[in-house]
Amino acid sequence: MTNASLWLERIRQLQLPQTLRIMNVCGGHERAITMAGLRSVLPKTIQLIPGPGCPVCICPEEDIYDAIQLALHQEIILLAFGDMLRVPVNVPKGQCRSLEQAKAAGARIQPIASPMEALSVASHNPGMEVVFFAAGFETTMAPVAAMLCAGAPDNLTVLLSGRLTWPAVSMLLQSGRSGFDALIAPGHVATVMGAQEWDFVSRQYGIASAVAGFSPESLLAGFYSCLRQIQAGRPMLDNCYAEVVSAHGNVKAQHILYQVMAVKDANWRGVGTISRSGFCLQKAYEHFDARIRFRNYLQRLYADDDCGMRRRAGQMPPGCDCARVVLGQIAPNQCRLYAKACRPGSPVGPCMVSDEGACRIWWSGGVRETAPTDLPEVSA
Repeated sequence: MTNASLWLERIRQLQLPQTLRIMNVCGGHERAITMAGLRSVLPKTIQLIPGPGCPVCICPEEDIYDAIQLALHQEIILLAFGDMLRVPVNVPKGQCRSLEQAKAAGARIQPIASPMEALSVASHNPGMEVVFFAAGFETTMAPVAAMLCAGAPDNLTVLLSGRLTWPAVSMLLQSGRSGFDALIAPGHVATVMGAQEWDFVSRQYGIASAVAGFSPESLLAGFYSCLRQIQAGRPMLDNCYAEVVSAHGNVKAQHILYQVMAVKDANWRGVGTISRSGFCLQKAYEHFDARIRFRNYLQRLYADDDCGMRRRAGQMPPGCDCARVVLGQIAPNQCRLYAKACRPGSPVGPCMVSDEGACRIWWSGGVRETAPTDLPEVSA
């Protein structure tokens, strides 16, 4: 019997008197859960909920819009992680809705996989302004900070759209309508920031929690730990990924991150502003800020929009329920557009674009139909 089978058998032996909802914060966790078919083998009383763990899904629509307009109308090379190229924004019919469409219209846009590629592009194009549209969570922002700290060339700037993961969970818990009974904390983020960053979930809110890795064994161990905590009435933070995650994380990476970046209130697409949830560049690194270098153009861009052509700026597209999916309020296939207007080949909302988006993951896992309208929502 494999380790995964052992953990599954332990879970099945637990006496669970009611339906218990376990939220995972990481898109990588949701992909591992779906691809391994864990929902189909767990007891029906356990409900696994995808949460706000997709940086592409919550990236502010206006940041993507700025990137598109800079690429179209300034003499620059714009770099972005591949998933960002297909995320749609709200613009009048006939205008470029995504970086992919802007690239097809002639803009110099290149997908990259790491900040080091941004350094390479800037170094090989010394006569061009290069803008790196950097969206992501702490695990992405740390190498972006290291790139700038090491000394980036003067022709490279960053259009920063970085977010911290824990404030979104804190916001849900503060609301009193979190919709989950236990939390699986993100293994990759905890590798950098430390497991203790998630201690507040159990300490302040009495919610069972565990840090887990990305194998079925680690995830099932995390589920079992959370269920036992609930059963015993003793919520705590359990590190079920100790081979990679330490209590305090990568202290050197954190030092570089906060040397280069500060924390501010920030907007999450479709969700709104979450306190202390975003990254911005420290004053000593502001010369790498694309919003400052191209400030005059961006100011004119929004001044020219006095007719309100972007009335839905910052919001999800009409009919799209991605924000509710991100917050764990509904399952992906409970979105009104899922498998109808919104599919991977023609995504309407960002959750169907990224490999870390719950809608895209569920589709890849074989869920190809919208849930019945009478199905209860995920949240209470």
